[in-house]
Amino acid sequence: MKKIAIVCGGYSGEYEISISSAKVVKKHLDPTKYEAYVIVIQKNSWYHLEDDGTKTDVDKNDFSIKVNGKKVVFDAIFNAIHGVPGEDGQLLGYFEMLGLPYTSSNFTTSALTFHKDFCKKIAAAAGANVSPSVIINRGESYDADKIIKTLKLPLFIKPTRNGSSVGVSKVNVAEDFEKAVEFAFKAGDQVMCEKFVKGRELACTVMQVKGKTMVFPITEIVSKNDFFDYEAKYTAGKSDEITPAELDEVSEIEIKATSAMLYDKFECKGFARFDYILTPKQLVFIEVNIVPGMSEASIMPKQAACMGITLDKLFGLALENILD
Repeated sequence: MKKIAIVCGGYSGEYEISISSAKVVKKHLDPTKYEAYVIVIQKNSWYHLEDDGTKTDVDKNDFSIKVNGKKVVFDAIFNAIHGVPGEDGQLLGYFEMLGLPYTSSNFTTSALTFHKDFCKKIAAAAGANVSPSVIINRGESYDADKIIKTLKLPLFIKPTRNGSSVGVSKVNVAEDFEKAVEFAFKAGDQVMCEKFVKGRELACTVMQVKGKTMVFPITEIVSKNDFFDYEAKYTAGKSDEITPAELDEVSEIEIKATSAMLYDKFECKGFARFDYILTPKQLVFIEVNIVPGMSEASIMPKQAACMGITLDKLFGLALENILD
């Protein structure tokens, strides 16, 4: 039986979401094939969290734990960390050095795609449409009026390295610009000011299984807030997620083809969810999530369910990808 470490937690505002994802993964992994352990990663503490709440420290020399006096060495890692350090490549580099296989994209892809500005530049170079943006680094001066004149209102202000819309604001009036920049800097040292694109918000997951690419049904996200912010993502009733989205054939083909193309260009592995805005004129790429939400209520599992793939099967496929 293979021993699997489900890593979760992290250092970002997505900590609690990650813990929930890990518990869902453990619940749905086949107990006849996998012996699963939830490993919580915090800045000053890495520990195995047992079902009864007992915590056992991780030996960082080889990423092992002791259970009932016996050393447990893992065969593979199921990455359930949304945000830093599991989605930005830091932790994955450590696993690479230890020779431990993990379910998500490699550390290079993770670092590049987690950085919103780098991600957009690579997508644009590959031929995808992206929204114009301006970068502000902490400590540097900037001309708010010039940025607003360039991008127009409304616009989005967001940290370049964060997820789940943590630190993101939609600025509708110039008076709110400075406050939004300050809010974004609370979540990172670099801020992106991005032109607002009016259209339908859509998400498409791609997964490669044993060298074959699967493109999941598309989801349309209809937020009941001003945009699909943290509250809308994680509060019941604050958004509608329609799967499969009602799309004309041309749009559906374009979204799925673009997602598969970007999956290859970014050199993704495992599953990755691509987010877009569809306008009457074009499809605009927003970002890619290489560790998307994994609860029953999350977008990716809903898309899989639409294909007849249960969570047990979905998570099993992710592990089969990396285990001999």
